[in-house]
Amino acid sequence: MLTWILLIVLLWLDLNGRGKLMQKEAVQCSKKLLNGETSPMKTTWYCPLDLSTVLEEEEDGVIYNVVVKQQRSAPTSATSSSRSQCVKAGTEEKLVQHLLHSFAMGDSSFITIFLATYRSFTSTKRVLDILIDRLQHPPGESTKSQIRQPFNRAVCMVFSMWLSEYPEDFRFLGEPGLLLRLAPLLPSDPSGTEIRGRLLRLAQELSEQALLPDSSSDRTTPSPADHTKFDPTNILGFPAGLIAEQLTKIETELFVRLVPYHCLGSLWSQRDKKGREGVCWSVRATVRQFNRLANAVMASCLWPTQLRSQQRACLLEKWISVAEECRARKNFSSLYAIVSALQSNPVHRLRRTWLETDREAVRRYEELSNIFSEKDNYSQSRELLKEEGTSKFANLDGKMNNRRQIGSSAQGTVPYLGIFLTDLTMLDTAVKDRLENGYVNFDKRRREFEVLAQIRLLQSSCKNSVFLTDEAFLQWYQSVPSLNEEESYRLSNEIEVPCEPSSGRTLNPTVIITRCPKTSLVADSDGLFYFPSPVCHFLSKFTKHMKSPSVSCLDVDSSHPTNDPIPSALTPSTPVKSHRRSVSCGNNPTNNNKGSGPDMRIVRIRMDLQDGNMYRSILVTNNDKTPTVISSALDKHSQDPKQASRYELIQLLPEGKELVIPATGNVFYAMTSSSVDFLLRRQGGNTPFRSQPISTETSATFPRIKAKGRRLFF
Repeated sequence: MLTWILLIVLLWLDLNGRGKLMQKEAVQCSKKLLNGETSPMKTTWYCPLDLSTVLEEEEDGVIYNVVVKQQRSAPTSATSSSRSQCVKAGTEEKLVQHLLHSFAMGDSSFITIFLATYRSFTSTKRVLDILIDRLQHPPGESTKSQIRQPFNRAVCMVFSMWLSEYPEDFRFLGEPGLLLRLAPLLPSDPSGTEIRGRLLRLAQELSEQALLPDSSSDRTTPSPADHTKFDPTNILGFPAGLIAEQLTKIETELFVRLVPYHCLGSLWSQRDKKGREGVCWSVRATVRQFNRLANAVMASCLWPTQLRSQQRACLLEKWISVAEECRARKNFSSLYAIVSALQSNPVHRLRRTWLETDREAVRRYEELSNIFSEKDNYSQSRELLKEEGTSKFANLDGKMNNRRQIGSSAQGTVPYLGIFLTDLTMLDTAVKDRLENGYVNFDKRRREFEVLAQIRLLQSSCKNSVFLTDEAFLQWYQSVPSLNEEESYRLSNEIEVPCEPSSGRTLNPTVIITRCPKTSLVADSDGLFYFPSPVCHFLSKFTKHMKSPSVSCLDVDSSHPTNDPIPSALTPSTPVKSHRRSVSCGNNPTNNNKGSGPDMRIVRIRMDLQDGNMYRSILVTNNDKTPTVISSALDKHSQDPKQASRYELIQLLPEGKELVIPATGNVFYAMTSSSVDFLLRRQGGNTPFRSQPISTETSATFPRIKAKGRRLFF
């Protein structure tokens, strides 16, 4: 066989005129092979050698990360080099001006990242002022010069992308002056003319709003729902698939309208400050729907106090079936809201009702609950997003038994938004906004954009979803009355008296707090949402050297139960961790890894006020003294940081104990490892922390469902 191959090679060489010398060598090689000798011919493979050098250069108010690649295809060939650069940091003015030069300099992603994140360090008016000033002094002597033409194309590209993706930036300007100044400065080519027309139409809208400031008051508001017609048992008359379909319709519409940059930690954490009541409105809408669904589940299970345990168990089984249908439709937001409500203490403590609940339904409920386990920082939820994020259907394997295939069309994925808010808040807390020289840290914006890109990818999968509206279910859903925490627990006590003993099988807690492992906070590299960039490595590294990674991107309720004694019958015989729900990856401090980075802890601080039930997350390093931490906490609570000297910092320890941090001490070394909860109290104040009443006020946060015994936090 080998001889035939060599003969074919000889014929090919002869026909193609490759030279007699090569033919002679091939003949000699074939003879030696036939005689059993080894071939003297050797093959040398030349692999391109890629040598990359990363440099840092500063030029005119901008710091660039420069990558120089040197490549040689063969030893005898000349060395070729390529150079690319991207912005690391810069002054506010230079970053805005770089919008018009980034594409020509090879930094093609700068425009997209800037437009998605610039609100963290500047305003729309400021950006437009800088661009207008630049357009008034364009490069080149004439409009047809070689320098002016690329500049004009860049101008059109920036404003076309801005108007298409973030038109609300221009609508919220309040007055048309900036747009009227900008329009005449745009290029006169067809692209510039089209953009000019869009800007002038927006300016006209702003002018009309200024002339008719009270026009919004003329809008008809929907009539309030009649809660007297609420019948909790009517939910049993709707198929579980129909309920899940309607909930998915509501959630999908909200998620598609979600503005991704509203999730940035720097914006979401400032939403309660005076004058910022309207920020992050799209996230607030998602929060309200989450709370509303959790309330509907609780109200339907608790409101009919006269039902027998078997009848109430049917309501639990119904909502478990609805949760399964939400899972099948990849509606993780509604799924988590239902699971959270069923895990809330007023529902969870109904032992007799759970004893009457079908065992198979309870098993499926526990499986659904495990999806949102906080273990490994919601690793199972992240894994599902990787697998099913943009797939047509949910991947229902053997874990989901007795499932039917959905006959409806393919739908997108509605995620649990808290996971993304967690990552963005952690980034905002851990990475500085500016360098020591005052430059804006644009590397931080690149990391934040990678999380925003995941949200936008999921939004794109939802845009083509089609749903039908069921008016009967929506009417029932709107008639559900809102129960506060005290009312929920009162109804629960009417159903089952607190001191009432129970026997038989018990429902174990399905979600517990676990220690944050030393693993990455983001998905693995082989997943759908992996982005090969520094943010994945950064979050993993930050988790490893962080002493207490309990970072809450939303408000966390710290209200305590009433003073009624908890009956021993409702207390597990073995120590069980509480049903605490928070957007964090852990509760217990872990030891630092030496050499992995500076010592730091993320603590949670609340204020000793009548309505002070909100925690704020603060990053504490081993260099922070008490006044610095108090000032940061006051700023997070929308208070005057200059009043730090009037407050004292207290660490809240287990069993109601308190540790007062010295006024000039190092907080990192003064605190103990047994708790990450702190309290700001005015000096001389004597209000006991444990005597705070339960606050019933509503705020823009996911549900803080809790009561006595096991409590559910978010």
